[in-house]
Amino acid sequence: MTTQEEFEAASQRAQQLPSKPSNTVLLQLYALYKQATEGDIAGDRPGGFDFKAIAKYDAWNGLKGTSKEAARQQYVELVSELAG
Repeated sequence: MTTQEEFEAASQRAQQLPSKPSNTVLLQLYALYKQATEGDIAGDRPGGFDFKAIAKYDAWNGLKGTSKEAARQQYVELVSELAG
């Protein structure tokens, strides 16, 4: 089980990755972080032409039902993988 301290350290490491991850990976990091810190998404899906907001919403919504602890663990593992 990942501790809050490990999660916070991974969050700091994510800001200093040696290379910028792909947009898909960035969305995954975003969604895992939001799920770990806030839990399930609330509110309506953005509409119109705000494609960035729609992509972020969809990524986070895809984790609906995932516990905060599981999301925190997956986030730490992904950052560790990306950091090498």
